Amino acid sequence: MLGHPTTRVAAVLLLAVATALAGCSKKEEAPTPVAPVAKPAPAAETAPALRSDNVYGFKIGELDAMALLDGNLELPNDNKVFGMGLKPEDVAAVLGANGVPTDKLMLSIHPLLVRAGDRVLLFDTGAGGNFGPGSGHLPAALAEAKVDPQSVTDIFISHSHGDHVGGLATADGKLAFPNATIHMTSAEWSYMSGLDQYKPVVPVIKPKVQAFEPGAELVPGVVKAVEIKGHTPGHSGYRITSGPESLLYVGDSMHHYIVSVQKPEWTIAFDGDSPVATASRVALIKELAGSGERVYAVHFPFPGVGKMEQRGEGAVWVPE
Repeated sequence: MLGHPTTRVAAVLLLAVATALAGCSKKEEAPTPVAPVAKPAPAAETAPALRSDNVYGFKIGELDAMALLDGNLELPNDNKVFGMGLKPEDVAAVLGANGVPTDKLMLSIHPLLVRAGDRVLLFDTGAGGNFGPGSGHLPAALAEAKVDPQSVTDIFISHSHGDHVGGLATADGKLAFPNATIHMTSAEWSYMSGLDQYKPVVPVIKPKVQAFEPGAELVPGVVKAVEIKGHTPGHSGYRITSGPESLLYVGDSMHHYIVSVQKPEWTIAFDGDSPVATASRVALIKELAGSGERVYAVHFPFPGVGKMEQRGEGAVWVPE
């Protein structure tokens, strides 16, 4: 989302003010004098989902998932990011109609972690040190969730803006997730490799990068890439499936839970190819409102899990 692909976006980011944001198993003993037999309780009873200000556990079918708060960003309502070409009062009218402040727009950053058998899957890595003390808190969220970074086996990058790849490397230039394969589209890897700001990190992550083509199935039966064009040259969403249930990680196809959903046709500064990105956003929201598929929106209010619902001729975001 808030990366550094253009001087225009970098200028906008300078205006952003970052703000920080177990049950017991019941043993059943045999009623005979012989050795007691312990009957394990269901996983939902023995390991209830961890939920706090920084970690939100939930299920995707049989898979355990966690939203992990990396930080928050505050942007002024000045038409430099949202509603470009319009007036602040146009954006304010939409915000006010939904009962939120009209002078600013709040965005969250929360990567997603999913456990699938012996694999630990992380979708995007947060901002790292890119946007100051208000973000870059993924390591703390992982620690609170008792997830060792070394246990992460796969990282799925939606795109190469700084708040999505900033957590790939540590401040001292080492791999933050040393045992993880890093998945991103071939187009996005080529794009990222050519950006000056990533010259220090590209050699660090290169041995771990496994580039793929749009629509590839990356973890059979569990993770499939979903091409969502326009934001960056190789932007990708990811569909996570368990049995009959699925959840779509939408990356930066949309940013604000009100403006992006209720006015998807409005131009946003972060999109590299605005006409294409706008068309993608309009089509995707219509599709999701029609299908009722669960959505994970990395920049919507934490934890960003919910659905699109049809309202009149448009749609609204309904969090879980």
